[in-house]
Amino acid sequence: MTAATRYNSGAIAFHWIIAALIVLNFIAVWVAEDMPKEDASQLMGIHKAVGISILVLTVLRILWRLTHRPPPFPENMKAWEVALARVVHSLFYFLMVAIPFTGWSMVSAYSGKPVSFFGLFDVPALPYRVNEASGEILHEVHETFGAIMLVLLALHVAGALKHHFVDRHGGLARMIPALRRD
Repeated sequence: MTAATRYNSGAIAFHWIIAALIVLNFIAVWVAEDMPKEDASQLMGIHKAVGISILVLTVLRILWRLTHRPPPFPENMKAWEVALARVVHSLFYFLMVAIPFTGWSMVSAYSGKPVSFFGLFDVPALPYRVNEASGEILHEVHETFGAIMLVLLALHVAGALKHHFVDRHGGLARMIPALRRD
């Protein structure tokens, strides 16, 4: 792996930090479902703050991506694999903005209250009229986008493993520093 064929440190940091936060948020939602209401509410407060973090980091990641060219795909990847990878990456970027934004919108529509950012400060509610029906629609969109994200995550991981172990493109070494063979 040369520097020209792998992602730079900034891209790798954004990738893994955002990925960890996304996984954390899915776990928080699943755990909260079986908790008493008061405990679930506290955990969902963390879920909301992590969601805001994902939104901010994703905007920064997009800015990074616009100013730092990613490495080219391996030359021996098939055209359909490159096309699928591009579609999946584009959908990831869309969802990493849309999921937290619909969550923030949902909270704003349901209550009009700000979102606490880990108790450090409040993120103001979006300027929506408080409307339960709108909140419910946004909740459905938020959950649907989350389900699509899970499918994309599975597809992304399966593709990365296939390219690394089956095709031997060294795909994982492009994003996992410990696997680099300089």
